[in-house]
Amino acid sequence: MTWDDLTWAAAGRFVVGWPLTVLLLVVLGLLARWLLHRMIDRLVRRTEDGVLPDRLAHLGSDPSRRQQRTRTMGSLLKSIITGVVFSVVGMMILSEFVDIGPILASAGILGVALGFGAQSLVKDFLSGIFMIFEDQYGVGDVIDAGEATGTVEAVGLRVTRLRDIDGTVWYVRNGEIIRVGNKSQNWARTVLDVGVAYGEDITRVRRILEEVAHSLWEDEEFRGVIIEEPEVWGVEDLAADAVTVRVTLKTAPLEQWRVARVMRERIKARFDIEGIEIPFPQRVVWQRSDAAGPDDAAGPPPDDDDPGADDQASGSTGADPKQEQQA
Repeated sequence: MTWDDLTWAAAGRFVVGWPLTVLLLVVLGLLARWLLHRMIDRLVRRTEDGVLPDRLAHLGSDPSRRQQRTRTMGSLLKSIITGVVFSVVGMMILSEFVDIGPILASAGILGVALGFGAQSLVKDFLSGIFMIFEDQYGVGDVIDAGEATGTVEAVGLRVTRLRDIDGTVWYVRNGEIIRVGNKSQNWARTVLDVGVAYGEDITRVRRILEEVAHSLWEDEEFRGVIIEEPEVWGVEDLAADAVTVRVTLKTAPLEQWRVARVMRERIKARFDIEGIEIPFPQRVVWQRSDAAGPDDAAGPPPDDDDPGADDQASGSTGADPKQEQQA
């Protein structure tokens, strides 16, 4: 093979071979991306409908929140797939022009260095991904994240934003959330501990509490708020100044506090009508005057029932009884 033949072969490969290879790799990458995105879209649509939509709606599950979470996960999966596919295609195209062995080795070393330097950042992102996938909480939920408790305003891959009851905005890194309590997922429960005096009839108190809770359950305003018939669990505690009776009501998410306030108002009004005493802590105060006289310093007056009181009174003059008789 002559030099001219080698030159023409290299020119043909440069003009025809490499462009066709690059075009073929790009087309295959786009096709793979399209197929994977179609699979994700189909999975997202099936997940949005839910397996038991009627039962979840009865338990207070919000379909719009489920759809929002599903779409967020679908978008995240699409972004990951796009990045992986384009990275693979880019490396394959680059391998057609240069030797990518040293590049891969350098990229591996750089990845290790970034991994050690950005461990907390990677931890935050991974925790955020799992939080979204597992639906631990969403926008509008009231959660307890340890140091901060409040309503979720935004959920990101790195940071979750909360707003507490005072209006303070908290930014909590996802990697720092060790445990989280969701107070508004599916359903909630109102727990009321009502204290009554020891002299009250507990059977009568339980009956009245059941009537008050049942009337609230049948109220049209709370028909979709209280999802199960209320229960009076009975005596919960024997405190120093009261007998505590517990009442529970299963409610829709984020409605437990409103139901508790209305129940307290109705219980107070009914107890006033029935004459049931709600005890309160009492305190006995002993008062002593600082300006004490000589008689006070000598001590309290003698008791009339004390047989030795008269003897002590007569002996207080300092005179002998015999001398008084002789006189």
